[in-house]
Amino acid sequence: RTQANQTDGVTFILLGFSEYPELQVPLFLLFLAIYTITVLGNLGMILIIRVNPRLHTPMYFFLSHLSFVDFCYSSVVTPKLLENLIIEDRTVSFSGCLTKFFLACIFVVTETFVLAAMAYDRFVAVCQPLLYTVVMSPKLCSLLVAASYTWSLICSSVFIYFLLILSFCGIKFINNFVCEYSAIVAVSCSDPYLSRKILFIFATFNEMSSLIIVLMSYIFIFITVTKMSSTGRLSKALSTCASHLTAITIFHGI
Repeated sequence: RTQANQTDGVTFILLGFSEYPELQVPLFLLFLAIYTITVLGNLGMILIIRVNPRLHTPMYFFLSHLSFVDFCYSSVVTPKLLENLIIEDRTVSFSGCLTKFFLACIFVVTETFVLAAMAYDRFVAVCQPLLYTVVMSPKLCSLLVAASYTWSLICSSVFIYFLLILSFCGIKFINNFVCEYSAIVAVSCSDPYLSRKILFIFATFNEMSSLIIVLMSYIFIFITVTKMSSTGRLSKALSTCASHLTAITIFHGI
């Protein structure tokens, strides 16, 4: 059968929090507040970095892109979640679900590798401060960010391809509040082995490679910091890494 025939009449229903009707209004208000803070915070960060010349440094360049992809991811996922909490009709079309997953995947993978690039930036700043402006040139920073976006686009395209080769039929209930890869694969009408294997391979590679970059960067940072005799230099080195470490912990912890 053609792909058009495989997906004709396919409708997904996102179950989300439908099992807890008494919590839907409180959850709607909670997620709306979180989404509003996320949007204002990220857009505010981008605006401040753009208008303040003193913040036109590699660290804030990466931070502005981090804020951008976080804003985009939230804006892809959250509106549908909010809608499902107050509207009984939780249906989403096959193409709509795949589009949401495609975009969300791009932003998540990009964020993973932008965080890794920021770890390398902190490594150069602490371990090679005299060469920092030379090593972390605008060209290298742009290349690192461009590579993150390009790889995320490749990953998302591969995932979409392996979703499209599956067969789907009728109305399917997705036990999630977002169009997530594993949840979509779980409701297919064909053997999902290959699609799940691809997810495992790519997800493992992305997680391990980015974490190796982060861990290696901070191992060298730790070694350098332990050799510092000046309290002022030590305090400055630790402060430059604190915010990035927090972001890393939150992102990979979740």
